[in-house]
Amino acid sequence: MYIALLRYTAPTEEVDYALPDHSTWLRKQFTKGLFLVSGKGTGNADQVILTRPVLRGKLDAVLATDPFVVQRLARYDVIEFSATRTAQELLALNEAIAS
Repeated sequence: MYIALLRYTAPTEEVDYALPDHSTWLRKQFTKGLFLVSGKGTGNADQVILTRPVLRGKLDAVLATDPFVVQRLARYDVIEFSATRTAQELLALNEAIAS
């Protein structure tokens, strides 16, 4: 699975203008089942997305279609990891990841 860290590369005003398109794109990825969790980041990441396991090339292709990326308002840094432990509250999520 992956953690995708979105970092804005343009002024906030420009990013805000494209936010509705980005939100629509996010919803599509959740509907398709690729994304598991997303939210506002702090520090070095403006947004954070947790994805299901998928081929890295496929993930890169999907992230490249984010309106923020298409409009050159942001870029993604991607971290790959394998979940080996899961809190009791997230066992259902762990099962979803394994499927």
